[in-house]
Order: sequence, then structure tokens, then C-alpha cells
Amino acid sequence: MTSFDSSPTLTAWRALLAIAVVFVMLATTGWTAVRHQHSAEPREIALASWAKDRIAGQSLPDAGAPAYRLAHFFAALTAGQQVALTDKYPLVVGNMNGAPVTLRYRANRHALEQAESAEEQRTQDVRLSPDGHRQAVRRLDRFRSLLAGDRQILTFDPSGRGRAAEVFGDLDRAERISVVVPGVDTNLLTLERTGVKENAAPVGMARSLYDAERSARPASRTAVIAWADYTAPAGIGMDAALGGLAAEGALRLNALVKALPGTSDVSLFCHSYGSVLCGVAARGLPSRVSDIAVAGSPGMRADNAGALHTRARVWAMRDGDDWIEDVPNLAVGGLGHGADPVDPAFGARIVSASGAVGHSGYFEPGTESLSNFAAIGVGAYDAVSCARSDAACHRQISGGTGA
Repeated sequence: MTSFDSSPTLTAWRALLAIAVVFVMLATTGWTAVRHQHSAEPREIALASWAKDRIAGQSLPDAGAPAYRLAHFFAALTAGQQVALTDKYPLVVGNMNGAPVTLRYRANRHALEQAESAEEQRTQDVRLSPDGHRQAVRRLDRFRSLLAGDRQILTFDPSGRGRAAEVFGDLDRAERISVVVPGVDTNLLTLERTGVKENAAPVGMARSLYDAERSARPASRTAVIAWADYTAPAGIGMDAALGGLAAEGALRLNALVKALPGTSDVSLFCHSYGSVLCGVAARGLPSRVSDIAVAGSPGMRADNAGALHTRARVWAMRDGDDWIEDVPNLAVGGLGHGADPVDPAFGARIVSASGAVGHSGYFEPGTESLSNFAAIGVGAYDAVSCARSDAACHRQISGGTGA
């Protein structure tokens, strides 16, 4: 674990090490910033059409308006008008904070059906390169998977590398809501996995957490969101060492949380670069966010928990063989993400990650990391297992065992 020594010499060496690590990343992986192509994407076309349309003689609201205004707009429509708009503009309504959750699910199913049809045609395009054809087949498989069964897709945008979010449980009736915020290389193609690594992908993480929460407190109505609705860094390159994408993602995360239905407590579970995003978002989170838990964090772009400026409880964990421990916890000229959240000096509640293996094993069933996440998610704080370095991690919490 990186220690926090005040020695100027040691600090200088760490700064040099941090810069060296970045240059090694650049030399081996290259610049990995996402470069968007600005050809007309389906959602851009839909948004342009929405902006010009009317219903019952009235203009449609700005699709980017605050969630409360959009909620008021939909509440004023008849059921038939709601469905008509949803079916006409699935890529708009399906990504619209403030629209009723059931309409968003319906919209995203339609959008996925349209994307599936378009991608199936694309796989037949003889002009595609072999790599382009493989990508088209993978996207087609992803769309078909998301359409299987009664999956609850809260957001879906196939533009670029793609964004999506999926809900487990009844979001409208939930007493506790958990949001899983994943890290680098998150996009439509990495949204889910099958086999032994399924719990290392956002959907597997959320499903595993949902099952664990139901086991931890069966009588509690919970919902978990696999939130892959931001542009994550592609690989361990410059974007992963900087905070730009975290800042952009923080705006989207805050907008989501502010638009969630009901008044239930919300907990954030932030993995790897996702914890950077959560750290940046912390200041702007609504008061209903009761807990922010990070795992495998390279830092939260804050010197300590107090500098996050949030009333939410901050929890942190890292397993003993997570390679993220070797990443220097410094911020030099905008590079790096600052102090280590599992250092006692940071001030987070440090919890056990016993049983987790590697950087992506925190959501595996049977681990203390997952059981601790579940206990935090349902508010069973007295069931949280503290790390050795913080034997009173559930101190001063109602229902906890601490003082």
C-alpha cells in the first residue's frame, strides 16, 4: 500500500515515478482518447426531429431540460400521447431523465429492435473490412442479448462505442437503490460477459449485487442499476490518467440520481476509474445519496474524504493482490487522481475485501467485498466487516455497532 510520508525527497521521487508511469503508458498503449466521428448518428437525427415536433398543438420541451420539467410534461399527457411519443422517438424518450421509467423501458426496447435491424443489414455489407465485420457481428449479438427476456434497459444509445444502463428490481417501488459505476473500457461491447468473468462486467456486477442485497435483507425492496452511461477511458492511457472523462461522466451521474423516482436512499458502488468519477460527482450529489463505496480506486481527485464535500458516508476497499495498489497516488499537473482512499489518513471507512481476487473480483459471490457492498446497499451497517486498519468502520451510524 502506498504510504503518505511527508518527506520532500520521497514526494519528489513519487512525482517523477508518476510522470514516468504515464510516459510508459503512452509508449506502450498510445493516446487512447475517444475520437468521435460526427456523421449523423440515429440519436442526433431523432433529437433534431423532436425539437421541431409538436403534440396537441404544443411544442415539445427541450430534450435536455431539467428532469422535473420533463416529468411534469409527461404527467400532463394522456396515456395514449405518452405511448405515441415513446414509439415515435425511442432514442429520445429512452434516454430522457424525467420520463416515466416504464416508458423508458418501452422506448429502449424499440430502439434496440431498430438497432438490431440496422446492424444485421450492416453485417451483410461486403464493403466492410474483416475487423469491421467482426465488430458488426459483436454489436448485433449485444443488441440481441439486451432484447432477450424482459430486461429493463434504462438508457441506450448506440452512437460511437455506445452507452447503456440496466435496472434489476422495481425502480419505482424500491426502498433502497444502488448504482454500480464501472471503470475503464466500459462500452456496449463490454457491458456484459458470460462465463467465469461475468461479474467483472457492469451487468454482472449489478446482478451479483442485487442478488446479494436480496439475500442480506429479503424483506427490503431493492433495485440496482448497472450504469454504463458515460464515456469511459479506452484502455490505460492518457484519458485514464486524467480527470476529463470523469468530469463529463459526473454530470451524467448527477443527472441520473436527481431524476430517480421516489425518495429512497441511494448508494453508489464505484469501481476503479468509476471511483474517480464518483469523487468528482460527490459535491453535486443530492442529499438522498447516503453512501459512496469505492473498490480498487486509483484515487477520487481529493486529498481526503472531507474534501469530497458530501454528506454521504464514504467507504473504501482494496484486496491484497489488486494491481491498482502499485499506481502512484499523486496528482501532478493534472495527471493522477490524488490520495489513496484506503489509506487511513484519507478518512474513508475502510472495509474488508477478503476473498476478492485481482482488480475485478470485488463482486464475486462468496467474497466479503460483495457481502459488505450488499450490507451497505440495504443499510445493514452492523453487518459490515471492517478492514484491520479500521476496526470501527461503522462508527456513528444509526443501526451500526460503532459508537
